[in-house]
Amino acid sequence: MDLNTSNNNTRKMIVINGGHFSSLAGFYEEASDVLMKDTDWKVGTLDGFDDILYGGFGVFENKEEIEIIWKESKKSEEDLGFKTTQEFYENKIRQGKPFNRELIQQKLDDLMAGKGQTLFDILIEIIQSHSNITLILN
Repeated sequence: MDLNTSNNNTRKMIVINGGHFSSLAGFYEEASDVLMKDTDWKVGTLDGFDDILYGGFGVFENKEEIEIIWKESKKSEEDLGFKTTQEFYENKIRQGKPFNRELIQQKLDDLMAGKGQTLFDILIEIIQSHSNITLILN
């Protein structure tokens, strides 16, 4: 885990290392380690990941300018790609409640048709939705 202040001293630099994980559960563990250091709270869902990016209860304050460097992002793009995403949706459909089966089936259908987002794409989109966060893929 690396947590440094970058050279310009206005932004915290947080490193997510794709070499540390190869699954969504592993990503959540890595995100918990680097973003929620010294707290009892762990990331366990996509919504939960989005929530911690608002800041205020982990390693950075609400709306604080931060830079996330995702090392080995190409590995993560493969690890959290088509096959993993397909399994993710199929598991939710199998589970049923509380998940909206129709919505998840549509997402799975889109994925199978080549026009849906992978888990990697979704994670990138979540990070980029926070205007105070700069994402660098290495």
